[in-house]
Amino acid sequence: MPTAPDPPPPPAAPSAPQPAAPTPAGTPFKLIFPSIMLPMFLAVVDQTIVATALPAIAASTGQIERAPWVVIAYLIAATVAAPVYGRLGDAFGRRRLLLVALGVFLVTSLLCAAAPTIETLALARVLQGLGGGGLMTLSQALVGEAVPPRERARYQGWLAGVAVTANSFGPVVGGVLTEHFGWRSIFLVNLPIAVLAMGLVLRLPVRKVERTAWASDPLGLILFAAFVTTTLLSLEQVQRANFSALPFAAALLAAAALSLVLLILQERRTPSPLIPLGLLKQPAIWRADAMAAFHGGALVSLITFLPVYLGVVRGASPSTMGLVLVPLTIGIGTGSLLTGRLMASTGYTTVFPSIGLGLAAVNLVVLAIFANDLSITALGGMMFWNGACMGTVMAVVQVTVQSAAGPGRLGEAAGSVQFSRSIGAGLGTAVIATLLFGWLALHNPEALAVFSGLAQRGRDAAASLPPERLAAVQGDIRDAFRVVFLGIAGFTLGGLALALTNPLRRI
Repeated sequence: MPTAPDPPPPPAAPSAPQPAAPTPAGTPFKLIFPSIMLPMFLAVVDQTIVATALPAIAASTGQIERAPWVVIAYLIAATVAAPVYGRLGDAFGRRRLLLVALGVFLVTSLLCAAAPTIETLALARVLQGLGGGGLMTLSQALVGEAVPPRERARYQGWLAGVAVTANSFGPVVGGVLTEHFGWRSIFLVNLPIAVLAMGLVLRLPVRKVERTAWASDPLGLILFAAFVTTTLLSLEQVQRANFSALPFAAALLAAAALSLVLLILQERRTPSPLIPLGLLKQPAIWRADAMAAFHGGALVSLITFLPVYLGVVRGASPSTMGLVLVPLTIGIGTGSLLTGRLMASTGYTTVFPSIGLGLAAVNLVVLAIFANDLSITALGGMMFWNGACMGTVMAVVQVTVQSAAGPGRLGEAAGSVQFSRSIGAGLGTAVIATLLFGWLALHNPEALAVFSGLAQRGRDAAASLPPERLAAVQGDIRDAFRVVFLGIAGFTLGGLALALTNPLRRI
């Protein structure tokens, strides 16, 4: 006899929801954060620690006119290398490329410490920049690879705090090491940190993620290097208080423009472009990158010219200048950490820099009008507030570009931010320098000469001027710095406009 069919099984009870893992692979915060923190710390601190040692390097080598190349060589190489590492990391693995960058940075730090002449030191710094350019880009990309979009904001806030700490830490430690152990020690101190960072990165799990195809683009790399080199060198010439350097700067800018046109043509036709033009066409990405450029221009210009103002106009000592800058760096770290937490909890992004940059612009306008009437304590308070407002930008920019780019192109996205910030910082500082020197040259050429003397030799440079002429010159210099602070406020307003129009407003 045929048997009756078995009754259908009862519907399964719905399973209890599982808590979301802290990362796609469950990697804990205590493992991810140190692994990305130390490489970024190395990348940032190396740019500031060397600046303090430049006088000692120049005295040791006897070639003070070539000492700036120790900084410029690294900056050019790191700016070129940043997007290259991002592209290679997307193709071959970001953890693997970060280890390569750390290895290059470690070996070249030894070469820098052993350099017998300023020329060999500059060459070693080029090689060191080729390693250092990958540290920040790949650290940022690894956050995007290991952490869900909403949680990235918290990590990016912490990373911004690390960068600010390194900026404050570098000049102090550079001065101590140079004074007590010689300038070569500033490069040797990188070695134990780099070894520890490599050990931590090796502990990160190897992830199976989407990889982008790779094909070499040597012509694109050459044109990109030519564009970066001529651009940064032209900006360095513009920043000098010397109008005789302007023709050379103009020639360099023309070469940079030609390199950029040829680069765009090359990247459009190559099957595997070094510069992701398709990625940069996305409104969310190009607006975020442009906001990073405006932010870099405003922040670096403020850090550069505020001490000049304090020394030339207020006659402040170097220690007083440092005391006014410390609240600015603390404010940036505070704003970055707070913004990261708010983004992680709410999912909102550009609303925070929309508020922060607007308040920073107002703060800078007040500074332009009332700076000469404020006490040093009040200036420090305004710098903390300004830093906290500007700290709303960095984490938002990284999270925005990584979310818009997708998991397969995180390195390219992080590289585009780093490149935009570097170019914006150089261009912004050059523009502000041009405003300062141009204003003085147009209104009172004598004030420009006195300003140059005050900046180089202190208050004694104006001792020979009659009191009435000195008062007129000082008034023109104060007016020129009003223009400087208003120019920096203009950069923040440019960033504000980009934040308000970015279509990716929530993640």
